[in-house]
Amino acid sequence: MSPATPDNGVGTVPGGASSPPGTAALELTGIVKSFGSQRALDGVNFELRGGEVHTLLGENGAGKTTLMNIASGMLRADAGSIAVDGKKVSIPTPAVAMSYGIGMVHQHYRLVERLTVAENLAIGWHETPRVVSRGALVDWAAEVCDRYGLQVEPRAAVDTLSAGERQRVAIVRALSRGARILILDEPTALLTPHEADALFENVRRMAGEGHGVVFISHKLREVMEISDRISVLRGGQLVATLARADAEVRELARMTVATDVPDVPVERASKSGRPILVATGASVGDHDEGRLHEIDLEIREHEVLGVAGVSGNGQVQLAELLTGTCEHDSGTVTQFEGGEAVNPTKGVGHIPEHHSQGLALAASLEFNAVLRSITKPPLRRGLVISRRRLRTAARELVDRAGLKKLQVQRPAGTLSGGQMQRLLVHRELDAGSRLLVAVHPTRGLDVAATNHVQMELLAARDRGVAVVLISEDLDEVLEMSDRIVVLYEGRIAGELARPEFDRNRLGLLMGGAA
Repeated sequence: MSPATPDNGVGTVPGGASSPPGTAALELTGIVKSFGSQRALDGVNFELRGGEVHTLLGENGAGKTTLMNIASGMLRADAGSIAVDGKKVSIPTPAVAMSYGIGMVHQHYRLVERLTVAENLAIGWHETPRVVSRGALVDWAAEVCDRYGLQVEPRAAVDTLSAGERQRVAIVRALSRGARILILDEPTALLTPHEADALFENVRRMAGEGHGVVFISHKLREVMEISDRISVLRGGQLVATLARADAEVRELARMTVATDVPDVPVERASKSGRPILVATGASVGDHDEGRLHEIDLEIREHEVLGVAGVSGNGQVQLAELLTGTCEHDSGTVTQFEGGEAVNPTKGVGHIPEHHSQGLALAASLEFNAVLRSITKPPLRRGLVISRRRLRTAARELVDRAGLKKLQVQRPAGTLSGGQMQRLLVHRELDAGSRLLVAVHPTRGLDVAATNHVQMELLAARDRGVAVVLISEDLDEVLEMSDRIVVLYEGRIAGELARPEFDRNRLGLLMGGAA
């Protein structure tokens, strides 16, 4: 909105001047930030030029979002300086950042879900009139969306929109307030492939109009597709800044983790075998949200079954159904071992959506490591639990999880998210001797740890375990799976065998356009 007020009583559509292409629009120099004793950023330099897409690449915890939170006024740096268009500035709040034309679209958009698109575009903006008619607000919002080529129905409530539509609202909100430096934090995390493609088109168009775009990501494929320049952060330090033309995927992967990362084998080492679980017409829930509808599914030994879909389409409920942690209201779910029906919890591992759901955070690493095996041989013989064997087993599992330096008496809740995930993954790999249901097993892990977990899942498959991989990372699903099913609104929208894998077809299924 603008100080000038047209006849509709709301405001003009801004078209803030962007920095000339090739000149520095934003410069961060020597940025230092600590949280307690942890140094999150250690003297980081970063430059964004007008008309470019500059990607910040790095694993979770590398400092990408922290650096941009400082640029957008969400955090204050302990040391270092910020310059906009070559002039040093102080940015203590997001409002001040916006006054300099810096807008950040956070991963979860920060929209008021019960309000309409038009209301979300206007709320909290100091130039919004105190009194404005609903019609004028809608007309202004439509004009803004048209100006930036990001179409969303202004009258629609945000909680009825798809993830891609919500993201468009967040971007339009930033642009409509004069942002010429746009920061996008993990912008494809919740999008279907088609929505991600549309986002990339919009980002390129914005850069072509002179906007500077910071693209925060840890996905190498999309980094190579969208970037003009790439800066790699690792452990709070800048490792390198290079042009896209000089970048290579394997070298970027090495730089993010300071080691070479082996390729996950593409060749399938084995073929699927006998059924481990068969669901026929299985439905869960008596309301639309979180409901599964008439699931027909066969899960086989020696196979990775990938489950693709946008978040919220029944993935969590499917995992609970397969692991026996929720009851189906209709249909049947039968698990087998050696061709015979068995107890549905026997030999089943479950990596839940959030590591906090699978760990006792107040308890020690030792307790959490043996939680699934403490009542079984060799830890327990009769009524006696061997303390010595328990400690040995816990130490071995913690070491395999890449946590060798940690004391096993340390509370699990004091670990980082990535450390918790590694502990949980390895415990459930041990528990899943027959069936392993893994929901986002590599979320929060760096490239090397992700590669390790993926190799372990394939090794479990090759031992005969039936592995169900539920992930919103379509690249991971395509790379790992022998067969893929797509969930949409609680139903199986389609199934593809490996020779039929097609990203575009999967994207259509994920979006409900089978």
